[in-house]
Amino acid sequence: MQRTLHPLEGIVAAFALVFVLALTIGFAQAAEPKPLKPAALRSASVIVLDVGTGEIVIDKNADAVVPIASITKLMTAMVILDRGLELDQRVVLSRDDVDTRKGSRSRLRNGAVLTRDELLLLALMSSENKAAAALGRTYPGGTEAFVGAMNQKATALAMSDSRFVDATGLSPRNVSSARDLAKLVNAAHDYPLIREYSTRSRATVKVYGRPMAFGNTNGLVRNSRWTIGLSKTGYISEAGRCLVMRVQMASKDLVVVLLDSWGKNSRVGDATRIRTWLETAAARSPSI
Repeated sequence: MQRTLHPLEGIVAAFALVFVLALTIGFAQAAEPKPLKPAALRSASVIVLDVGTGEIVIDKNADAVVPIASITKLMTAMVILDRGLELDQRVVLSRDDVDTRKGSRSRLRNGAVLTRDELLLLALMSSENKAAAALGRTYPGGTEAFVGAMNQKATALAMSDSRFVDATGLSPRNVSSARDLAKLVNAAHDYPLIREYSTRSRATVKVYGRPMAFGNTNGLVRNSRWTIGLSKTGYISEAGRCLVMRVQMASKDLVVVLLDSWGKNSRVGDATRIRTWLETAAARSPSI
């Protein structure tokens, strides 16, 4: 004989079913990583690109054309290396290499003699403006020819938003977009010397016969928790604080471009926020 449920039993059973369904939906939603809102990032223009798939993971004003400051020096390095110039050649620094536009300081004095290889190292690692200026000045045909080669290289890389006017990035007329700079970072990563020099934490160079120590402008390269394959920082007032990297995060090879970050530590903060979000997402959903 089939037992008839008491009305109260039916109500309890219904509530239990609703509770189980709510828990199931809650757990499913908890397993899904919440998207990182671009507004949470303090950089005005951002792109994060998955190198393996070509997927744009984060896009915030990635097509805005803005000054790029010393990110320019990645292009400077590529143009020097493409020309196959003798890296052991000694170069005398001159007054023509002094920054008269921004008045930025340099520890390298006029008359100092360094090899082109040392200038390349200091331009990439320490963002030495005088070193970058000397590389452009001593290029065959001089600075004008060098800038022409920079823009030709940009065209070859399909960097349609980009324009270069000097080797240092001190001019705000060196402009690009975050999307273009992702192309620049990937292209620069193909050069072993750029990878090595841009991620070296520190180096000692002899100037006037005396050892002089220099450090990397990106403190993250000295952090063992980060695996960085290429790095470059930049700053002028018109560009804000900028950072580009080719970096491993959440078992993925990524290009990270952060432009016009308004606070002194904001670009590093944004990089850390991006990493935390990606690693949290990967832990919750292994397919991401």
